[in-house]
Amino acid sequence: MRFFITLSYDGTRYHGWQIQPNGNSIQQELQQALSTLLRQPIEVVGAGRTDTGVHAKMMVAHFDLDPTQPPLKGEEFSPFKGELERVLAYKLNKLLPTDIAVQEVRQVDEEMHARFSATSRTYHYFIHTRKDPFLQAYSWQIPFALDFEKMNEAAKVLLEYKDFTSFSKVGTDVKTNLCDLREAYWEEVAPGRWRFTITANRFLRNMVRAIVGTLVEVGRGRISIEEMRQIIEAKDRCQAGESVPAKALFLVDIKY
Repeated sequence: MRFFITLSYDGTRYHGWQIQPNGNSIQQELQQALSTLLRQPIEVVGAGRTDTGVHAKMMVAHFDLDPTQPPLKGEEFSPFKGELERVLAYKLNKLLPTDIAVQEVRQVDEEMHARFSATSRTYHYFIHTRKDPFLQAYSWQIPFALDFEKMNEAAKVLLEYKDFTSFSKVGTDVKTNLCDLREAYWEEVAPGRWRFTITANRFLRNMVRAIVGTLVEVGRGRISIEEMRQIIEAKDRCQAGESVPAKALFLVDIKY
């Protein structure tokens, strides 16, 4: 039996999604909770690997379950009552820490895969231009003026390309740096508060934060639109801007 879990989390306390040898992760917390609840070793596969400090308003993961093992034999978890998914979600939320929340558990076809079956992922990055104590934890304050119109011009340039090596962390184990980027734009969501939306079939490690850092350099007048093209075509991480803080980045949607 294969199940999809839809969850959200505040990534502040965690070393990203993936299990790490020297730090706690979302995947580790979820696997421990499931293994404890279901009394059998459970391995969780996520739709992506958010970095240290990055948040998710929507993450999807899958796990496989042997229905012949306890506690599924018990009355409380009887799938014949149609309550299995609801009970799993309820009990997981009781076991998980307060900064991780499960919205749904549902059984899916055995062929479905949280990572490889996903067709798109969307991230948001938040910037504010005026000091606000209520935004500091989840948005990046920029103390200087930015030309967001120019930043949107540069964001459109991204859609012309497929190879995003210039925005990828060096030394990763991916087989390709090609991504199908479908949208990338800035919008003002409140006075002095801006949100960057970016959607693609897949993302490279550190890609969104590197793109935002480069677009901020465009907004400051340090990089022209033509130089933006040159940076992408260089396929060299050293040519792009610095990675921006993780605290303002959210995975917000995954489509299947």
